[in-house]
Amino acid sequence: MSVVLLHGIGGPSWGDMVPGALDWPMPGFSGTAPLPQMTFPALAEALLAELDAQGIEQATLVGHSMGGMLAQEFVARFPDRVARLVLYGTTPAFGGRDPSFAEQFLTARLGPLEGRSMDQAAPDLLDGMLPVDAPPDARPRALDAMRAIPAEVYRDTLRCLTTFDRRADQARIAVPTLLIAGERDQAAPLKTMQRMAETIPGARIVVIPGAGHLIHLEAPDAFRAALLPFLAE
Repeated sequence: MSVVLLHGIGGPSWGDMVPGALDWPMPGFSGTAPLPQMTFPALAEALLAELDAQGIEQATLVGHSMGGMLAQEFVARFPDRVARLVLYGTTPAFGGRDPSFAEQFLTARLGPLEGRSMDQAAPDLLDGMLPVDAPPDARPRALDAMRAIPAEVYRDTLRCLTTFDRRADQARIAVPTLLIAGERDQAAPLKTMQRMAETIPGARIVVIPGAGHLIHLEAPDAFRAALLPFLAE
């Protein structure tokens, strides 16, 4: 079964986490052409086009953070093209229902870019994403991925993120689903992922003790131990 890796807003940083998987960069990332307008429906259509181009009839989608949101969007729109789902460090909707929450989020997340390049702003954009006791190579890898994102693509991706809401579709997910959660994840809180696991029929959840939002960089062995057996089923 083909495995497709869907990265978060910080860009592709999977490395060789899943040998043989398709590490798909969202449009605008890794030197690819950006979408005319970045929306979740447009991202799902772009992913569908990629699966068609690769001759993949059904895929296991492994989505991290915003990539997990895209995986939820895709399975809602094209359920027959998904064999399994791994939702990692993600949520069924963006933030609160109050529009002011999105405005505050964008102001805070885009603030470090005011008058600065992505290269300069990257350390601040990663603030809170990695614990202080992360492996030595985790932060450099995350910084490299962040610095490689064009600033306008990052801005558009953030704005897209704030539009996501697939809460009403959770109970309709009909494929085997694994959730991987970090115990200390501030971006995708554990309680939110536990509620997702309760709502998605038959879903399982694995909680990585002490981990934050970038488990595949923070605790790669624990992440593999959670992910690979599910992919092999």
